[in-house]
Amino acid sequence: MSDPAVTHTDPQPGLTGFVSDWSSDKTAFKTASWGKAMIWIFLLSDTFIFSCFLIAYMTARMSTSEAWPNPSEVFALEIGGVHMPLILIAIMTFVLISSSGTMAMAVNFGYRRDRVKTTVLMLLTAVLGATFVGMQAFEWTKLISEGVRPWENPWGAPQFGSVFFMITGFHGTHVDTGKKRFFTARKGRWEIVEITGLYWHCVDLVWVFIFALFYLW
Repeated sequence: MSDPAVTHTDPQPGLTGFVSDWSSDKTAFKTASWGKAMIWIFLLSDTFIFSCFLIAYMTARMSTSEAWPNPSEVFALEIGGVHMPLILIAIMTFVLISSSGTMAMAVNFGYRRDRVKTTVLMLLTAVLGATFVGMQAFEWTKLISEGVRPWENPWGAPQFGSVFFMITGFHGTHVDTGKKRFFTARKGRWEIVEITGLYWHCVDLVWVFIFALFYLW
């Protein structure tokens, strides 16, 4: 038996129906909520932007006549007298991928209406995100102290600094923005947890491409 409190209306045809669906601020095409529709549109546009950045990076790297810095050396750390290539980047990647797991569990418990576990898992995700941003800040500080600038670097092609700071900085801003979204879920609005999860998983997926193209190539 249908809920008498819910009023059903017949869909309107043509352009009038399209405008009515998208301006109702409730559901889009009667299937997806307005919030989900908007986050998917945002993520699609964000994907285009990151794709342009990565294509610009690959173009700059392949077209430069000067030697491109070796990521294994540039991003290496000396720990206990041992030279460890990419160790910081590996830890950063592990932390960010782990945050996707905690975010997925938060969404699961959110739809089970388990407020305590959802809150704890979202806070844990935020902590992991903050840890990632903190390690990225350390990475920036190290490179700047070694002479890397947006217009030059001591290891070769000057484009290295500009694309590095642009791409990792833009991604880091997304991570920081995602952390702030974790505290917007309110009682009775569990869908915001899923919307935040969609955003967070997209940010993590973008990092996989940055990691593969920027640090391993």
